Formats: sequence, structure tokens, C-alpha cells
Amino acid sequence: MSEAFDLLVRGGICATPSGIVEADIGVHAGKIAAIGSFANAPAREVFEARGLHVLPGVIDTHVHFREPGHLEKEDMETGSKAAVLGGVTAVFEMPNTNPPTVTRALIEDKLTRAAGRMHCDHAFYVGATTANIGALYQLESLPGVAGVKAFLGSSTGTLLLDKEEAILAALKAGRRRMAVHSEDEARLRERAKLAMPGDPSTHPVWRDEETARRSTERVLRLAREARRRIHLLHVTAAEELPLLAAARDIATVEAAVPHLTLAAPECYERLGAYAQINPPIRDSRHRAALWRAVQSGLIDTLGSDHAPHTRAEKDGIYPHTPSGLTGVQTLVTVMLDHVDAGRLTLARFVDLTSAGPARVFGIAGKGRIADGYDADFTIVDFKARRRIENRWIASRCGWTPYDGLETAGWPVATIVRGA
Repeated sequence: MSEAFDLLVRGGICATPSGIVEADIGVHAGKIAAIGSFANAPAREVFEARGLHVLPGVIDTHVHFREPGHLEKEDMETGSKAAVLGGVTAVFEMPNTNPPTVTRALIEDKLTRAAGRMHCDHAFYVGATTANIGALYQLESLPGVAGVKAFLGSSTGTLLLDKEEAILAALKAGRRRMAVHSEDEARLRERAKLAMPGDPSTHPVWRDEETARRSTERVLRLAREARRRIHLLHVTAAEELPLLAAARDIATVEAAVPHLTLAAPECYERLGAYAQINPPIRDSRHRAALWRAVQSGLIDTLGSDHAPHTRAEKDGIYPHTPSGLTGVQTLVTVMLDHVDAGRLTLARFVDLTSAGPARVFGIAGKGRIADGYDADFTIVDFKARRRIENRWIASRCGWTPYDGLETAGWPVATIVRGA
């Protein structure tokens, strides 16, 4: 190449579609221009990556950055700062803000707020409601929209589609893959009395595995009737997995980092409401089933489900404490620690966090280290071992459920479109 590269990532161990190879990567105009051996090529900037792994940029398709409406918890600037500090190059942000993202004007408001403030690439989900079903086809096609998100069980915010006819109508109202929070609202209401005051360990008793299984069985049936592809978010229950395995023609599946990493009852004994998330963290039987699903290929994507709340809120009395954990800043190191422990391969991690999101959501030009793709890199040091600490969490709430956990494998640089 006669013209100088804008950036040369030199001597890294690169995760390419052809395998893990040592290579130099030349970047021009924000795109990957060349991959090979050209250590002496002219470049305006050089990143010395020898001894480090250069991975395709990690895409976290499940974050809640709380803006507008709850800036005391998080905003787009602090959430995206946490993302890039943790090695994440792109995020899909959820619609359960205040007001919820359910109209064209509110989507445009989020894009305006994000301009010049977000440190990583981003797109926003539009929330499905009974009031906007007729507009979903147009809304899902707007620039900057990641797709439609449907809450089938009450979680956080005001978005809810719990009646079968409304769910079916929403599924019929568009063509892009719909992301789904799958819990059965009727069963949640029936079992609410099982959430014992002051005892967060009853969270998975209230929101039990049948609540998840029943909802997932129903939404798969309705999706097949509507001929609509869906993406099941943060699957938690072992009983859901055979249903999903039998529905690969219409359903893709996300696992969330907390459900792969924590287990009841220990997490509630140690963390209390700081382990409270929807759907809940369940016992080790369910965690083991999720890991088998990861290893078998049933799981398509990995999300942090980053959903911060203030300490004051989390320090309240359960069940009046909000559900949600921070996670975007710790996704990469926690999952690389699982790689170090042998629970998944590096290639599988790359598939779950880069190629998988690009494949499921049709993200053009992202998800792999290949000529012409965006120069998005998560550069990690597998030899590094550090302890996760609350004090350096960039999210406004300032805490992590992984405080004190020592992990192997840490991001050392995050490059978004060559910068």
C-alpha cells in the first residue's frame, strides 16, 4: 500500500475468520485496509500489540443507559464510557427509559442526546406497546433503531405486552427480528406473595422457572403463527432450552453474563438485592444448563444486561428494591475469565460477542476482523490478572456485583472505527 495507514496495529495475535493468527492490521479511513505482515509500513499511528490478542470489537446488544429520565443512575456518556473502558465497541440500548422510547420523536431525541456524547457506536431499541403496534413497522426501520423490544412480563419501567392478542399483533406488525423479555405476567401476579419482605433469595421463587418456560412456550407458538423471527433475551431456565432448540428456524437466544457467572442461593446471601435481576439468577442446575447451551451452540449472543440503580435504591427492603445490575464494563474480563477456566473457547467468545450479534441483527460491516470491515478492536492481555473493584466503575451508580472478584484476561485498548 503506497499510502500511509492511519493506524497500524502491529504484531498482535488476531482472531480472524480463518483462525487465530499473528498479524499486522492496517487501518485507513476507519476501515480495515489490510491484514498481513507489513511491520515497516508507514502509518500515522502505531499500536504495538505484540503479546496481546486483537479481537473483533465486542458488541453488547443489551444495555440500559437510563437516559432520559433516570440520570441519577446512568446517562449515555457515563454508560458508554464504562463500555469502552471494558472493551465494548458498540451497544444496543433498551427502550424502558422515562419516557419510554415508543415514538419517532423519542427515538430522534435519543439520537440527538447521543450525538457527540457516546464514546462507542450505538443503536436504540423501540419499545412495543398496545398503543404503537400500528406504527412498529415504520419505527423499526428508522435510522439508529436496533429493532423492537417487547416486555412480556413486568420488569422495569412501564412497557408491557401481556395479552396474547397484543403479543400476536405486535409480532405481525413488523419484519425485523424482535427482541423479547420472556416472563409470564399472569403467573408473576399470582405468585407475587411469595416474594418475602427483606429476603431477596425469594426472587427466583416468585419469578420461578415455570414463569419463564410458560412465557417462552407461548411466544414461540405466536412467533411461528406470525412467521416472525424473535430473539429471546437473557434466557435463564433449563426448561426453556429444549423449546428453543426445537425452534431454531424462528428463534435465536441470548445468555446474560450474570446468569452464567452467579448462582443462588450464594449470590443472594452475599449480595442481597445487589444480585436482584429479572429474570432472576437461579440455582446451579440452571447455570449448568446454560453453560451446556453455550457449549452446544444453542446460545447465539451474550449480553451484559447492564441496568444500573443507585445504592440507595438497592439498599431498600426487598421486594421494593429495583431489579438490575451493572455489567457493561465487566463483560469482557468476566467472560475471559471463563475462557481461562476452560468453560468456553476464545473462538466461541468471539462468536458470542462479535460475529453472533452481527449475524442475528444483520449489522453490516461489524463483527469480524476482515478487509473492508469497520476497524473495531477489543485488544486484551490474557496474562493480566486483576481484581474487579467498585471504585473504578465508571457507571454513575458506582458499583458492580463482581466487586472483589479476581479475573484473568483484561482489555487494554478499545478501538472504534480506527480511533
